[in-house]
Amino acid sequence: MIDFERARATMVESQLRTDKVTDRRILSAFAALPRERFVPEAKRELAYSDASLEVWPSIDGAPARFLAPPVVLARLIQLAVVEEKDAVLDVGCATGYSTAVLAHLARIVTAVEAEPELAAAAREALQELGVANATVIERALTSGAPEAGPFDVILLNGAVPEVPDTLLAQLKEGGRLCAIIAAGREGRPRQGKATLFVKVDGETSGLPHFDANARLLPGFAPSPSFTF
Repeated sequence: MIDFERARATMVESQLRTDKVTDRRILSAFAALPRERFVPEAKRELAYSDASLEVWPSIDGAPARFLAPPVVLARLIQLAVVEEKDAVLDVGCATGYSTAVLAHLARIVTAVEAEPELAAAAREALQELGVANATVIERALTSGAPEAGPFDVILLNGAVPEVPDTLLAQLKEGGRLCAIIAAGREGRPRQGKATLFVKVDGETSGLPHFDANARLLPGFAPSPSFTF
């Protein structure tokens, strides 16, 4: 029988603290949340591993879905500088772990998930843990949740070839969007750049900050390019 509480503490100390996660609020959130609750029962012994963790299989050619490695999620959230007053959009929440972490840090969180079963699982887990300031919406990930915005922070839970204008438009003035920018086939692990986008005077620009490995989120096709 795995001691999940001990495994969680080890994750915080040996994965997060040793890899530049210094925000005490983020460390406290990761230490408090039972990550195993957001993992399929058959894989719960791997809940605190330092790799991407599959939580939804590939079905009918659609890519499998994964929770990002804990340190990747933690560093993305740290890059976004989530504050207690913030409204946050969590894109591609899968089983809801990232949403639960963000709900510990922000005023309100709106999560978007395209897979109906994953959206339902996320709602169930959040309700079970008493997370009252988060809502899960089922729809295409690229749509975001304009009716709940604009947002102080938008987090993309995985790698994307580029951030669509539909999501950038949902940032408040001064808002931050964090994503891992990487090219490749959906669902495949990719080394990309964790990039922070900030909206200033109505214009949004991005700056890469660190290398990060993540699975590509489904539905984010790059803009068509022309060759001559």
